[in-house]
Amino acid sequence: MTDNHRSETKIEYTNAVDPKAANRFPWGSIQWLCTGDTAPDGNMTFGYVQIEPGQKNPRHYHPNSSEVLFLIEGELDHSLGDEIFHLTAGMSIFIPIGVEHDARNNGSVTARMVVAYPTGDRQAVMLEAGRDE
Repeated sequence: MTDNHRSETKIEYTNAVDPKAANRFPWGSIQWLCTGDTAPDGNMTFGYVQIEPGQKNPRHYHPNSSEVLFLIEGELDHSLGDEIFHLTAGMSIFIPIGVEHDARNNGSVTARMVVAYPTGDRQAVMLEAGRDE
């Protein structure tokens, strides 16, 4: 490892279960663990998301990035375009760039997941009026 690489290395401590650090919405929360703001040379976005039972996040798409979602706990009915995929803990889904999607928690426990994007500047276009990201 050269000295240049060492100067770019950054360790970030984030408690993913700290409710004060998360962005809260009526449907659940998102806590960004790594973004272009926290790691400018990282070229990725990584987050911890929770969707409460009976709730869904707003339908949206990412014009500049694909996405990978890994479900840690709970169940989700995840739409991807016109298809719906039922996810259970331990499953992942790949969302191509520009494809409309959302996730609904029809279960009885909070759905907990991590999401990753291959850009530090993740963009989202919301398609449902009156709902937050």
